Amino acid sequence: MYDLGDIVEMKKPHACQANRWEIIRMGADIKIKCTNCGHIVMMTRRDFEKKMKKILEKN
Repeated sequence: MYDLGDIVEMKKPHACQANRWEIIRMGADIKIKCTNCGHIVMMTRRDFEKKMKKILEKN
């Protein structure tokens, strides 16, 4: 299971070609930040679980 501060890989890469995201907020919504360009995306937990591929680093 994922937790705050974990680095995850999503199914589709970001526009900057990176595919490493850090989880920076958890709750009903999940906020993730691109580790390459710093872009922040917020999505529902349900969408996040569908779009997440795997956990790369546990914090």
